[in-house]
Amino acid sequence: MSYKDKTYIIFDGDKDKWAYARMKGWKALEHIDFNFEDAHSEYTLTSNANNEYYIKGKLKKRFANACQVVVLIGESTKNLYKYVRWEIEVAQDLGLPIIAVNLDGSKLQNNKTCPPIIRDTYTVHIPFKMKIIKYALDNFPKEFKGKKSNSSNGGRIYPESVYQSLGLN
Repeated sequence: MSYKDKTYIIFDGDKDKWAYARMKGWKALEHIDFNFEDAHSEYTLTSNANNEYYIKGKLKKRFANACQVVVLIGESTKNLYKYVRWEIEVAQDLGLPIIAVNLDGSKLQNNKTCPPIIRDTYTVHIPFKMKIIKYALDNFPKEFKGKKSNSSNGGRIYPESVYQSLGLN
């Protein structure tokens, strides 16, 4: 299952850290069936974390073992270029499957918040709900790798039947 592989999570560290913390919280609770191997647990940042080249070097090392990427998309994610856009570019260059998680609850590609770099690429768009995130981690990487051309075909969404099967209406 893909959630056992390293997952690199991209997010607005100022405004959307709560969502990343919630995902880590879900993982920590034994009675909840949610797990992912967090690539951020490797190569911790030190006091040099104010140096862009230092930070990007550490982040690239984290990408080395990642098998998929989750982008937590909040209000301002699309406007963040220094790190967020750079991280997405690295993920695309590495050919990693990208799961776009809409913090506003949208099941579709939301052009008001979605970073332009992943609009209309083969990226799955889902709401910030534990069950659908788990489903995407379990299924999308394999689907992505099975595609012949991952840069075309536009955004991917799951049909309503998937949400119903997960108890998400």
